[in-house]
Amino acid sequence: MANACYVGIDTSNYTTSLAVVTETGEVIANLKTPLAVKEGGRGLRQSDAVFSHVKNLPQMMPLLSNIISGYQVKAIGVSVRPRDAEGSYMPCFLTGEVAAESLAAGLRVPIHRFSHQSGHLMAALYSSGATEALVGHSFGAFHVSGGTTEMLLVHPNGTDFTVELLGGSADLHAGQAIDRIGVAMGLSFPCGPALERLALTNTKKIPKPRISVREGICNLSGLENLALQLYRETSDPALVAAYVLRFLSDTLGKMSEWLRERHENLPILFSGGVMSNRIIAHELCDRLGNVYFAEPAFSADNAAGIALLCRARTIELA
Repeated sequence: MANACYVGIDTSNYTTSLAVVTETGEVIANLKTPLAVKEGGRGLRQSDAVFSHVKNLPQMMPLLSNIISGYQVKAIGVSVRPRDAEGSYMPCFLTGEVAAESLAAGLRVPIHRFSHQSGHLMAALYSSGATEALVGHSFGAFHVSGGTTEMLLVHPNGTDFTVELLGGSADLHAGQAIDRIGVAMGLSFPCGPALERLALTNTKKIPKPRISVREGICNLSGLENLALQLYRETSDPALVAAYVLRFLSDTLGKMSEWLRERHENLPILFSGGVMSNRIIAHELCDRLGNVYFAEPAFSADNAAGIALLCRARTIELA
């Protein structure tokens, strides 16, 4: 009999993602296709995101078919909502659910549905090596991307997570700020990787960021104004990039300290596209200790966490 595997599908507002996990919990495929954004654009409307997924999925499915051809697919996992909260909904996730329904019907296997956020948490646990250390124990977590900036208290419940929202951004998300500033400096959306490369070339002293954090809530709209003012004054994109990343690392560090004042010695897991930035990760590691970061491929949008959750639930239900 062929070895078993589990498929994950995630259709976020930024990336079409497919993944395959083996019976032993090894990720053997982590396929991604970014959604196309017009030059100078700062994101996509939901209707455009849905259309992009509709174009991407038929091109990616043959790759998935080749990968699973030597395996027995036991179940399909899919993200169907941004987070596990009342009213959490985005149309782009419907495209993944439709694809999962079609694939499951053809293979005659069950579907397990999860939130996009739970997928991020599981992928970060897997990639950071924290699965054994944190699963079964409560931990703090940050989900930081273009679509969310949230500080969480996470309680694993066997095959998923129970999540309490403790704080986050009152205005812009971190990824939004990065993209707005990057596009204003002529970078292509999404701007995170290019901004990180620019920051690594900076040789000047970074101005001290004036961050705004109170009771676990941050404000990031000021970052856009301050960074663009610095760009107008200096015409130095490398310095501005370094300033933006320092501002975000200081903000997340201050929020983490607030979290630990209330939950002493709590380990903290960082996930989401913004947390694939190695500069921010390095500064937070130095400042906080007992923190975990996923590798970039598992921190940005991906379906690996969904496939891993699908495997866990299938095994529990067997």
